[in-house]
Amino acid sequence: MKFKVERLKINYKTLEEFKKFKQYGRQELSMLEDLEANIIDNDSESPFYGIYFGDRLVARMSLYQIDAQFNRYFDPPKDYLELWKLEVLPDYQGKGYGKTLVDFAKSFGLPIKTNGRINSSDFWASMSFTPATYEVERDRGENPFIWYPEGVHEQLHS
Repeated sequence: MKFKVERLKINYKTLEEFKKFKQYGRQELSMLEDLEANIIDNDSESPFYGIYFGDRLVARMSLYQIDAQFNRYFDPPKDYLELWKLEVLPDYQGKGYGKTLVDFAKSFGLPIKTNGRINSSDFWASMSFTPATYEVERDRGENPFIWYPEGVHEQLHS
C-alpha cells in the first residue's frame, strides 16, 4: 500500500493532531506559542512531515538539514539530515507508515542521523541504519543511528 507523505502545515489543526503523539513537547509548544503570537503562519516551512489516514494524522517525523560545519558524525564532514520524532499512532503501527516516512527522508540523498528509541534498533536495522560509534552522544544519553546514501561508505568519527 502506498502512503502519501506531506509537509505538515503549522496551524492549530495540525498542533491539535500532535497532542495524540507521545512525543509532544517543547518543539510543538513553541510552534503553538509562535502561532498565538502570529510570528508564523500556515505557510511557514514546517520541519514536520506526516501521513494522513482519511483526515487523521497517523504518522509523523521532523526533518532538519544540518550544515556540514556542524557535522559530528560523518567524515569527511557533509550536510546531513537529522530525523526526529518518528512516531506512528499505536493502531497504525506495523503497516508500513514508519518505513514510508524513512524512505521519504532517504529520498533527499543525504546521510541521515536519528536517535532511536529504546527497543527500536530492529526497526532501524531493517531500514539499513547502523548504530553510530561516536561516544560523546552516548554520554548524553542519546542512541544515534546513521544511514548513508547508496555508494557512500566513509568512516565515522570514532
